[in-house]
Amino acid sequence: MRLVRTVAEVREALAGPRGRGERIGLVPTMGAFHAGHLALMRAAREASDVVAVSLFVNPSQFTNADDLARYPRDEAQDAVAADAEGVDLLFAPSVEELYPEGFATSVDPGELATVLEGAARPGHFRAVATVCTKLFSIVQPHVAWFGQKDAQQVAVVRRVVADLNLPLEIVAVPTVRDEDGLAVSSRNAFLSPDERAVSLALPRALEAGANAHRSGNDPIAAARRILEAEPGLRVDYVDLADLDGPTLLGAIRVGATRLIDNVRV
Repeated sequence: MRLVRTVAEVREALAGPRGRGERIGLVPTMGAFHAGHLALMRAAREASDVVAVSLFVNPSQFTNADDLARYPRDEAQDAVAADAEGVDLLFAPSVEELYPEGFATSVDPGELATVLEGAARPGHFRAVATVCTKLFSIVQPHVAWFGQKDAQQVAVVRRVVADLNLPLEIVAVPTVRDEDGLAVSSRNAFLSPDERAVSLALPRALEAGANAHRSGNDPIAAARRILEAEPGLRVDYVDLADLDGPTLLGAIRVGATRLIDNVRV
């Protein structure tokens, strides 16, 4: 695996494979690799001749400076994990490399960026759309893989790709869960054992909502009943949205940690 840090290095590394007509896959990440990231890399490896992974903690995606500062980072361990999954190219740029002095352009994905996570985190999806568009321009992949756990993010990226006629396919990989049902996330590391037990109300609530929907009942009310019965958490939102298919989504706060999850209904 080759580790590169500049746009020029990425383009130089991929010029040969591109010239040979090889299929290039991209997995955009913010690092702190867990089983969900590894599932994306495996999916890319199975369907690509060359697998590129970006590792960039995008500061513009954070509305809280403390949240940015505490976001887990372990580039050395991430590099070992990516290499073990057969990744060919790990792109780990500095903030200055992606956002040089004078950078002033952003990509606004419209109304979809203003609801649910967009309402809770103003500007978040504009930042996601902008950095993904930059990565797509730099790597020029044929396919990019994202996790279904971030269903709204996947929908936003697909909208950007469609609206800007970008020549790549977006593939969503099913959410990876731990044995207890909690969706894997870099933020799970912040949970104490007691907080993790509380957090399990989120996947239980979403499953209850999905079951209610299948029975012709209100999925949002069913999910909320479970979440509101758990005193150790605060509900940010529970809602049903068409995100490449009807999806029940929830966001909660447990202690200082915010978690999101979703299920298709």
